[in-house]
Amino acid sequence: MKKTSLGYKIWLWPMILLLTRLLSAEPVTVRYVEGMIHGFLAVRTPEGETLATGDLVQLSHGDRITTRVVFHFKDGSIDDETTAYSQRGVFRLIEDHHIQKGPSFPHPLDLSIDTPASQVTVRTVNKDGKEEVATQHLELPADLSNGMIPTLLMNLPRDISQTKFSLLVATPKPRLVKLAISPDGDDPIWVQGLRLKARRYLVKVEIGGVSGVVAPLIGKQPADTCVWILGGEAPLFLRSLGPTQQDGPVWSTELTSPTWASESNEHH
Repeated sequence: MKKTSLGYKIWLWPMILLLTRLLSAEPVTVRYVEGMIHGFLAVRTPEGETLATGDLVQLSHGDRITTRVVFHFKDGSIDDETTAYSQRGVFRLIEDHHIQKGPSFPHPLDLSIDTPASQVTVRTVNKDGKEEVATQHLELPADLSNGMIPTLLMNLPRDISQTKFSLLVATPKPRLVKLAISPDGDDPIWVQGLRLKARRYLVKVEIGGVSGVVAPLIGKQPADTCVWILGGEAPLFLRSLGPTQQDGPVWSTELTSPTWASESNEHH
């Protein structure tokens, strides 16, 4: 059927109801069960310069999945995030602890989320160099996506037009924003000469409220992020391109592979 604007076709009411459900704060259905993983990542500039190497370790304990991703930057900076979530029918965040510190991160981050306790903790360092800890209770939505975005994208139905996830950010106070996510086409990739297609998703941050109206006017609207997922029977995160921190530069985070000693010598 030819695509038409929902706003002008009243007779498409059932489709409007479907779209409303897709945009509501509902967790993503588990289509692909997660398990044990050990992978390697790299952070690069859009020009291809490697800034950091990353290590991803994921463990499974029943329906509970724990993932830790650590990036070691050449300038000594650290980006370290540990996420635990359940996958009983749907994905639900249990806890997340994200640390960013060092020269690459002008706004140091230490954010902890305890979803069952509805508790958020932010650790900061004041002008005197002393650590300050602020803990508050927040009503956290069921679709909270901190530390889980690649997993959630891999489980989206291929024919979805748009969906939204909640994300908790520290600016520096904890604040909930929405991520509006929509498919943005397919891009060709090659693996040892084999041509494949990767689905590209566009991720937009919706700040909301008065701040959301003002942000674009004062240059504070976060840049969009693109995420590439390889589909099929076992979907795979390939790459993301966007900022990793408020007002931060656009970086590429992507899968990489080990280099054997003989190959390393050839490159030198």
